[in-house]
Amino acid sequence: MDANDKSYRNPEAVLDLYERPPLGSWILLSLQHLFSMFGATVLVPLLVGLDPSIALFSSGVGTILHILITKGRIPAYMSSSFSFIVPSVALMKAAGYAGVAQGTIAVGLVYLIIATIVGIAGSDWIDRALPPIVVGPIVIVIGLSVAGSAANNAMMNGKTYDLKYFGIAIFTLLVTVLFNMYLKGFWSNIAILLGIVCGYLLSVALGIVDFSKVATTPWLKLPAFEFPFISYQPKKIYWDAILSFAPIAFVTMAEHLGHIMVLDELTHRNFFKNPGLHRTLAGDGTASIFAGLVGGPPITSYGENIGVMAVNKIFSVYVIVGAAVFAALFGFVGKLSALIQTIPGPVIGGISFVLFGVIASSGLRILVDNKVDFNRKRNLMIASVILVIGIGNAYLEIGTFQFTGIGVATVMGILLNLILPREALSEE
Repeated sequence: MDANDKSYRNPEAVLDLYERPPLGSWILLSLQHLFSMFGATVLVPLLVGLDPSIALFSSGVGTILHILITKGRIPAYMSSSFSFIVPSVALMKAAGYAGVAQGTIAVGLVYLIIATIVGIAGSDWIDRALPPIVVGPIVIVIGLSVAGSAANNAMMNGKTYDLKYFGIAIFTLLVTVLFNMYLKGFWSNIAILLGIVCGYLLSVALGIVDFSKVATTPWLKLPAFEFPFISYQPKKIYWDAILSFAPIAFVTMAEHLGHIMVLDELTHRNFFKNPGLHRTLAGDGTASIFAGLVGGPPITSYGENIGVMAVNKIFSVYVIVGAAVFAALFGFVGKLSALIQTIPGPVIGGISFVLFGVIASSGLRILVDNKVDFNRKRNLMIASVILVIGIGNAYLEIGTFQFTGIGVATVMGILLNLILPREALSEE
């Protein structure tokens, strides 16, 4: 049976794409996704100077828009992108949110333009440009390139190494692994949520959780929306915003391709063909345009949520929609939003060890399943270049434009795959 057919069921899935869990399980599974992505989602607006509630709301609505545009076929969660932090901070100081908004909308428009081109030209080139020897190492890089961030959350209290923090992170990691290994059925499926709860309770007991903001935040709080021509008057076109944001869209596109590759492998589908790369790109672009119209940062797909699915084998789009609805609603519930923001860094770090590691392991599985032969010099060269450039984050910087290590590694891998001969001269 064709894996792209809606009647196909992935035999490895606990819940496949179109399977809906019972209500109680549905709520807990969706909350697990929410907690997994929450730290990164609110960190971006905090660093930039935006309202975290807006980022939460726009991530929820953006995810729903993406799912609608991709015909409900892709279980991808969309949220705040770290790639735009540097130009966003500069623009907030120089022009306020009006500049950030134009840059964010420009990002969405770039996605839509590329989506239109792909829709016309087709995506048959993907199979040739992205064989397993390229896809596997790129997926490994996606997981390991953020390992430093996970370790930093686990160890550092501000700029100081904190043994207590590291102990909480390791405890969170271990209980999550034990829950996943020794619990059965539904409880095993929410091992990540249980790990977060246990790590949080230990953090409370050790006195590193500050509830002061929760106490002072009202139950219901309207996010600080930024609507053009209502909240602010766009006085001009901020070309510096557009020119600094638009090129970075190609960086997040490279990361988006990587995330789709991982989802293809996990779900045994080919989302590049059905619903099509043009739809996944259009979904990303529409989500960013929406964020720019309400006061949020640019949006992209999230690896944390892919990690959750890799652990529990629950790929249900319904679960992702549930997480999106909770995110949008929690943007209006002040105390709940504030409470989730109290989850300390070491808990996020401990969970990230699992989530990011599982993504990297998925890349290894691609290589193993496809029996990639590393005795061949061609494969060895391609994998080596991708891994070192990507994990080392050897980025390309020209002026204010920065192309991340993942983007450079992806491009180098594709180029080497296209130009290198099948065999080295010494192997003939």
